Amino acid sequence: MSLRIYDTGTRSMREFSPLRSGAVSIYLCGATVQGVPHIGHVRSGLNFDVLRRWLTHLGNDVTLVRNVTDIDDKILSKAAEAGRPWWEWAATHEREFISAYDALGCLPASVEPRATGHVTQMVELMQRLIDAGHAYAANGDVYFSVSSYSEYGALSGQRPDEVQQGETGTEGKRDPRDFTLWKSAKPGEPSWPTPWGPGRPGWHLECSAMAGAYLGSEFDIHGGGLDLVFPHHENEQAQSRAAGDGFAGYWMHNAWVTLSGEKMSKSLGNTVSIPAMLERVRAVELRYYLVTPHYRSNIEYSEEALHDSVLGYRRIESFLRRVVERVGAPEPGALTEDFVNAMNDDLGTPAAVGAVHTVVREGNAALDSGDRDGVLAAAGSVRAMMGVLGLDPLDCSWSGKSTVDTGAQKVLGALVEELLEQRKDARKNKDFAAADAIRDRLIAVGVAVEDTPDGPKWTLKDC
Repeated sequence: MSLRIYDTGTRSMREFSPLRSGAVSIYLCGATVQGVPHIGHVRSGLNFDVLRRWLTHLGNDVTLVRNVTDIDDKILSKAAEAGRPWWEWAATHEREFISAYDALGCLPASVEPRATGHVTQMVELMQRLIDAGHAYAANGDVYFSVSSYSEYGALSGQRPDEVQQGETGTEGKRDPRDFTLWKSAKPGEPSWPTPWGPGRPGWHLECSAMAGAYLGSEFDIHGGGLDLVFPHHENEQAQSRAAGDGFAGYWMHNAWVTLSGEKMSKSLGNTVSIPAMLERVRAVELRYYLVTPHYRSNIEYSEEALHDSVLGYRRIESFLRRVVERVGAPEPGALTEDFVNAMNDDLGTPAAVGAVHTVVREGNAALDSGDRDGVLAAAGSVRAMMGVLGLDPLDCSWSGKSTVDTGAQKVLGALVEELLEQRKDARKNKDFAAADAIRDRLIAVGVAVEDTPDGPKWTLKDC
């Protein structure tokens, strides 16, 4: 079974066929760096990280461009409210997003371009549109003419006569449906020179220019959150194709993280920030929570659902730790057929994770029966499947770095030694459930235990 994905543009499942065999190009709408990232923000990055990992596993060389919108109305407004320069505000929160992506195990993007670094490409694109009769300048602004492009609305299904761009009215617009490509300079705001006067870019223009700069006039997949289908992605497609570019061959959109049935957003005040979440659960557990549901399904956030998800991950982790302790460290092995079929069916992560748990149950049964070969085969398969999802509990990237100072390490050492004595007594009394519970407590605080002929040795897990 080859990879099939749901294409928003055709509203159908399609077999994925890249423009160039063995190479896949992806443009992902990244962060507008106006504030601290929350779990709704990073879901898109995680979903497309899984897509990238799967495409790589299938033998493709993947180029992933994830942009940064570092200039827009909200950034200017929030920076002004805080009394800070707009560029410093944007840079500060860009670092917050990068830290969140890194903490949650997202592979670095091939390139992460900023909007402010691509004004030249934007000016060139606007000139092409004006020359082709699809855009016009008025009072220092530049607008795209919706009526000039007959296929407007094809991506989102919007009827052109019912379009509302959500922009404030201006005197220069010929048609209220037209959208802004370039905003003329306002007092106190940053601006860049253009043939039509100084100003700053419109949001939609930025992504078309950056996608073209790094991926060319035509590329494989354009991704982003479901809320971007209209107007952002509709306008991107319209302006790029009106300029003569093929643009994206497939459109993929992830659903929202909701709270009380509403999309998680800063404007609604119903956000759960990444720094706050990582004080409550480990980063790998949060990743598991966010990538296990299907990318096109909403995640209704609740403490209960998060808790259940954490327990699910720990069952997988506990199995692998038991294998390491009793049999030895397993190497990543083969993916199961069920896992492969699930991933090829529009990144079916719920079924893929279900396949992992099936093998975990088989592996635990093999452990209980003393089937060493069966144990290693199951553990290797679990590692391989979880590795594709970026969740392998034995991967060094999840071990963390030791930042404990000498004094604290002495206190920690005394506590660990006491727990190891309790574990030794439990095993001596054949109370393996208690011994395993102590081991799991040590794992949870980042302590690795190895049984040797001279007794158990422990270290803080450190890559």
